[in-house]
Amino acid sequence: MASLPTPPAQPDDATEAYVGLAADVAERQARSRGWDTVRAVPPGAFLTMEFRHGRINFQVEDDTVTRCWAG
Repeated sequence: MASLPTPPAQPDDATEAYVGLAADVAERQARSRGWDTVRAVPPGAFLTMEFRHGRINFQVEDDTVTRCWAG
C-alpha cells in the first residue's frame, strides 16, 4: 500500500495581520508571502469547510478585510 503524500507547508504568516487591510493590498501581500490560493468572500457567504493547504480566506466588507483564516 502506498504511503499518504505529505502536504506542503503552510506559509508562516499571522492571519490576524490581514484584518483591516484593503482587499487588493491583502491579496498582494498574501501571494507575496507564499499563499497559493487567496479567496475573498462577502459576509454570510456559504462555503465548504474542507481544509486546503496553501489557501487563505478573507471575509471582505466594503473592500476591507474583516476576518481572515487559513485553509
